[in-house]
Amino acid sequence: MNATTGLFYVFAAVLLFAAFRVITARNPVHAALYLVLTFFQAAMLWMLLKAEFLSITLVLVYVGAVMVLFLFVVMMMDINVENLRIGFWKHFPLAASIGAAIALEMALLLMRGFRPVTDPAVVHAAAEVDNAKELGKLLFTKYLVQLEVAAAILLVAMIAAIALTLRARKDSKYVSPGDQVRVRSSDRLTVIKMQASQAPDAPAVEVSEPKA
Repeated sequence: MNATTGLFYVFAAVLLFAAFRVITARNPVHAALYLVLTFFQAAMLWMLLKAEFLSITLVLVYVGAVMVLFLFVVMMMDINVENLRIGFWKHFPLAASIGAAIALEMALLLMRGFRPVTDPAVVHAAAEVDNAKELGKLLFTKYLVQLEVAAAILLVAMIAAIALTLRARKDSKYVSPGDQVRVRSSDRLTVIKMQASQAPDAPAVEVSEPKA
């Protein structure tokens, strides 16, 4: 057994343990952290398969964006764990059946095996290809329109999410930058003409009557 095979078994064992803890952990935060560990182990398996682009994408997109957002939501919400476990055994048979079907399909696929490429020219050409470089060429040449459409959809979704969650507070002070730019000096400062000096008023003199 070489080093690559040993690393594969280590990463696969940690991935299975982390995935099992995702569905068995009682605390949602702990389950989310175990899911982050699962994504990291899957990324390492992609790296062993020389799929560097997919590995980095898995870490950046799922771990760096999706799971961080999910953790913030879970930690900011007051989740009652006991209410989440209500009805667990009611839906367990259906969940177990779906899991068994997925496991059976994976077992059938793995038992059939993969047909290795025996042509030396194809093997040599595949070894010389850079995955990230070739994917970049395809994205920005053949699939450029699809990439731009997907980017526009994501941009619209981001703006819509911000607009839907934005709430104006009545007690907050807001100044429009456009009004600040268009303001004139006469609107900011008012000059009032006053006399340079003014004589003080004479003090009133009280006259007391003589006592008899």
